[in-house]
Amino acid sequence: MSPPKPLVIVLIGPTASGKTELGINIAKYFNINIHNVDSRQLYRFMDVGTAKPTKEQQKTIKHFLIDIEEPSNQVNAKQFQEIATKSINREINQKRIPFLVGGSGLYMNSIIKGFFAPDVPPQKALRSQFERLGQEKCWELLKICDPILRKKINYSDQVRTIRALEVFYVTGKPMSSQKLQNPPPWKILELGLDREDLKERIFKRTKNMFEFGIIDETENIMTQYGTNLPLLETIGYKEAKDVINENLKIEEAIELTTTKTIQFAKRQKTWFRNKNNPIWLNNKNLLKDAIINIKYALR
Repeated sequence: MSPPKPLVIVLIGPTASGKTELGINIAKYFNINIHNVDSRQLYRFMDVGTAKPTKEQQKTIKHFLIDIEEPSNQVNAKQFQEIATKSINREINQKRIPFLVGGSGLYMNSIIKGFFAPDVPPQKALRSQFERLGQEKCWELLKICDPILRKKINYSDQVRTIRALEVFYVTGKPMSSQKLQNPPPWKILELGLDREDLKERIFKRTKNMFEFGIIDETENIMTQYGTNLPLLETIGYKEAKDVINENLKIEEAIELTTTKTIQFAKRQKTWFRNKNNPIWLNNKNLLKDAIINIKYALR
């Protein structure tokens, strides 16, 4: 008789749905650590604009997969999958329950479902060429190289656009045709957040971001890594950059960031409903519902 599969708990949901706070409360209750699955929070210095858990929160509960790379060294889904899987297996070997919290659907599913794209290392010269071309021309190129993947990428996502082009130019095949699946030997419990007041939460968080530091943070990143850093095209940072360059007023930046974030959250919700099958938690008592479902999975 084969031994039971180790349990891995997953908490997913769109941006601003309260994953960080709920995740910390769940981790406190079960005395477990958190593996942060966010495609931007893994970079140092990107704190305010990514709503990264505060230093105080990280002291309360140990968070893995945060601040592991410089913004100038982009990490793709395949690389993140390898890093995260090693971290999770260390937890399992220490007889602890891994707890994954995040809203990056591609990165999360690369871990828990074993999805991964071709292992093409970053091509600095090629990336520089694409960056000089600009997002508009790269977007048109992607329509020719990989129309299937283009439909799944947001126009403003320069990082994923360039990555898709990079894979095509190196391998000669569309990235969408090269994805494989190798599920890990874990028992996965997926819990989901779906807030009814998400739009209001997004507006409040965006306003706080601009009032409490995203502009200074963006300016510091620009000083250290240059104004053309691809990660500065991320929602929030792009608008903060436009404020710094006097292309937008703060009020306009807040409004534009809010609109883009609401659209992004809608895509996240669609992703989780189509590609995941979480237990959607009861909004009236999220923590209690999460505890009940985790205890049931531990039986």
